[in-house]
Amino acid sequence: MSSASATIMEELAEALTYCHDKKVIHRDIKPENLLLGLMGEVKTADFGWSVHALSLRRQTTCGTLDYLSPEIVEGRTYDKKVNVWCIRVLCYELLVGKPPFERTSQSDTQRRILKVDVTFSPSMPVGAQDLVSKLLRYQPSEPVSLAQILEHPWVKAHS
Repeated sequence: MSSASATIMEELAEALTYCHDKKVIHRDIKPENLLLGLMGEVKTADFGWSVHALSLRRQTTCGTLDYLSPEIVEGRTYDKKVNVWCIRVLCYELLVGKPPFERTSQSDTQRRILKVDVTFSPSMPVGAQDLVSKLLRYQPSEPVSLAQILEHPWVKAHS
């Protein structure tokens, strides 16, 4: 599963870099919105929540609860980094089998997102834990960028 997850991270980071260069924020990256091509390549789908934003600054609350960034949960202005947050959550879910903040109630899930309350399964590879721990940070200025995801040793070794 590590190699498939690393490949998805790499291809999704490349796709979102392209979107960001075109001033597009997807805002709803999750497994259901990814398609696999004939050769296993990742294709981003469902741009229903996406926005073409020249300033790349938004305040609309949208997306899927388990994948919402702290900025969206708090109703703050956000930018393209919400897509990077979604990749973080996706990476965790691909490796563990469920989103990191998932709870039965919406308020509990939101509370865990705001605390960035993440626990790692012992089965998660150490390199993947390193990437996810660097990705899941409260402050939007702290997380790893899309380019850094592409250069992360775990992604490079397993993609």
